[in-house]
Amino acid sequence: MTDNARIPDKPALEGLEAKWGGVWEADGTYRFDRDGATRESIFSIDTPPPTASGSLHIGHVFSYTHTDLMARYQRMRGRHVFYPMGWDDNGLPTERRVQNYYGVRCDPSLPYEPDFVPPLEGAEGKSVRAADQAPISRRNFIELCEKLTVEDEQHFEALWRSLGLSVDWTQTYRTIADEAIFTSQLAFIRNVERGEAYQALAPTLWDVTFRTAVAQAELEDREQPGHYHRVTFHRHDGGTVEIETSRPELIPACVALVAHPDDERYQPLFGTTVTTPVFGVEVPVVAHHLAQKDKGTGIAMICTFGDVTDVVWWRELDLPNRAIIGFDGRIIAEAPEAIISESGRAAFAELAGKTAYSAKQAVVEQLRASGDLLGDPKPITHPVKFFEKGDRPLEIVSTRQWYIVNGARDEALKANLLERGREIDWHPEFMRVRYDNWVGGLSGDWLVSRQRFFGVPIPVWYRLDGDGNPQFDEPIVATRDLLPIDPSSAPAPGYDESQRGAPGGFIGEHDVMDTWATSSLTPQLAGGWERDPELFDLVFPYALRPQGQDIIRTWLFSTTLRAQLEHGVAPWANAAISGFIVDPDRKKMSKSKGNVVTPAGLLEQHGSDAVRYWAASSRLGTDAAFDPQNPTQVKIGRRLAIKVLNAAKFILGFEGRSDAPVTVPVDRSMLAGLADVVASASRAYEGYDHARALEVTETFFWTFCDDYLELVKERAYGEPSPEQASAVAALRTALGVLLRLFAPVIPFATEEAWRWSHDESVHVAAWPTLDELDARGEAGVELLELTSLALTGVRRAKTDAKASQKTPVASAVIAAPAAAIALLRSAESDLRAVGRIAGLGFTEADEFGVRDIMLEAP
Repeated sequence: MTDNARIPDKPALEGLEAKWGGVWEADGTYRFDRDGATRESIFSIDTPPPTASGSLHIGHVFSYTHTDLMARYQRMRGRHVFYPMGWDDNGLPTERRVQNYYGVRCDPSLPYEPDFVPPLEGAEGKSVRAADQAPISRRNFIELCEKLTVEDEQHFEALWRSLGLSVDWTQTYRTIADEAIFTSQLAFIRNVERGEAYQALAPTLWDVTFRTAVAQAELEDREQPGHYHRVTFHRHDGGTVEIETSRPELIPACVALVAHPDDERYQPLFGTTVTTPVFGVEVPVVAHHLAQKDKGTGIAMICTFGDVTDVVWWRELDLPNRAIIGFDGRIIAEAPEAIISESGRAAFAELAGKTAYSAKQAVVEQLRASGDLLGDPKPITHPVKFFEKGDRPLEIVSTRQWYIVNGARDEALKANLLERGREIDWHPEFMRVRYDNWVGGLSGDWLVSRQRFFGVPIPVWYRLDGDGNPQFDEPIVATRDLLPIDPSSAPAPGYDESQRGAPGGFIGEHDVMDTWATSSLTPQLAGGWERDPELFDLVFPYALRPQGQDIIRTWLFSTTLRAQLEHGVAPWANAAISGFIVDPDRKKMSKSKGNVVTPAGLLEQHGSDAVRYWAASSRLGTDAAFDPQNPTQVKIGRRLAIKVLNAAKFILGFEGRSDAPVTVPVDRSMLAGLADVVASASRAYEGYDHARALEVTETFFWTFCDDYLELVKERAYGEPSPEQASAVAALRTALGVLLRLFAPVIPFATEEAWRWSHDESVHVAAWPTLDELDARGEAGVELLELTSLALTGVRRAKTDAKASQKTPVASAVIAAPAAAIALLRSAESDLRAVGRIAGLGFTEADEFGVRDIMLEAP
């Protein structure tokens, strides 16, 4: 029953987040209860763990709201919702933030300082030059990473709570916590045992700024200015071969010239050799189908390594490795052995220690001096590969790295991964092609080792022979009972710390895992794989993976891969893919573009329900424009939430019961219309179309308030009677249904209004069903539509007469078809009351003419 003391005089949205957030936490409203739960009764969500480095932006609010809508709907449907939250706190973004925040950089050669105090505290938003960063030990650096991420995560959690995410905050994890390290290392060990993880010395895409290897999924092409240089190579018969290159600094690393096998211009040269300009190295002329006859001169030099095509040619043609670029992006000091002439070695000595850019300028001058540069360099713009978080072009260097198979070289695994993609229901469906294209386009196995500091250590050591050389082909892999472990500080099994680095002893692996190698295990991390078998069996495979479209190639694919390798199944039944947030110019919002909007001020100014409404208005997979200067949809959402409060207060002010018989046709017609809304909204949510569910509910709600509520309020205010009881029962029934329909979208306003007449939360109430609306089918929705049209006509007629809507009318005549008249007569008393009409008549119209109303002034 309604307790009028609970209803404020002036309902308001302000303060509802704090009021109800505290109640939900104290009551455990969103707590996952596994007692009595079965696989069938659980709806488990593999929630994206946001990167805990910096600040959340409006795109996070957008996509995480979409997830919360489904979580709330499923909970009201009676499902046990497993809705955890993780924090992705290891990896490069965290390291970069710590470097700038504290003004430090990691130097693993330095000893640990127990009482270390960083030189800065909170250099937020600034980039501290590397030269100005204080070098500290790895352990000191990791401690600062731990400290800052914990602080960031507290801020993030506060914002998520303010937004109203119905997360179970007892189910959280960190990707750098001991449990996460255990899970990541155990999965890696099993990959090694099954032959799915391996180590290899190979050309590796390398970021010279961060001094780390970069995986294929982390690449992006950026258009960069450059030049084509036409250069001559020398034939033994005295002739020349002309090539065009954008990287003349790699001529000392040249190992061959290549042309297409069908190119008649160069077929006579295949099997012969030519000599490189300036450096005088003899290299073969070879054929390969990847050479492009219409690019440049049609013949190209193969260098180790200028781009990924060079790597393919080098591998498939079995060419030597003459790499000249070091890990720092500079030309190495020692010339390749193939350069044997004094002039060639002298020319190379001029390049040693230079950056690739400076070396390019030096080689161009050398080519000019030798006469091997033809004409002036030709300006071009071409795509260059960058690390997605980097500022300098990637180089390719030869390094020893760890890989996990991903189907690039295993057709059976690729077929399995494509099949897993078909087993997942994609929302929207067209997003699956991005997954298929990525799997089909993979060119190499997944490089998972990183030369960083704050990450999950690779649990491996290497024996040292009698001369102190590591035996990389016989790694010592940690056993399960040792996990979690850091080989850089813990001795290898069977050794003690005194043997570290000594001949006949061991060394520990210093590399850490790529952050995606941990994030790809979020179902296992959150579900307690190998730590809580009962929980994992209940939640895995998960019901839902929600995420952004830009990380299908990384997070979604890598998670599917790890689930296939470890479990042989798809990790979820559904994948819900959110679109991007774009600015008013339809440009994607991103930190790099400087057009990101942070949500804290928006939530404070407009309220969380308003912001959630804006997010819920957009369908999955659809980009949403957002103008922070004029957030129209947010304002509409706030207006809706306020109207819900006011309508609830108004309805609950009528005396009566919600379980009284609903006997008046117009009341039954309204409930029949509401039943259609319940059916439509339920279908929409089941199809992951939250925007459609909101649309049909909101459309009905405004008609309900503007027309039906106005139509019956005089009867509801009247003396007790079956007709009065029918109106109040219909109003209260509709209010209860509408509050539950709106609850996923505007949880604070609906909770406030619901609690005026209920002791339990609306968010654990049952989702409305058709059985509750027993008037369905007994009175069609046409009557409510007709009365709405009639009301509109009365209002318009008064407006045309320049009269107040409160002006009484002596009589009115409504023209309508005969069938409509019969329905309208059942609502005649309500129409008289709301229209202040003394006499009401009806006349037949040849065509539908409900709006044709004639009024007679008093």
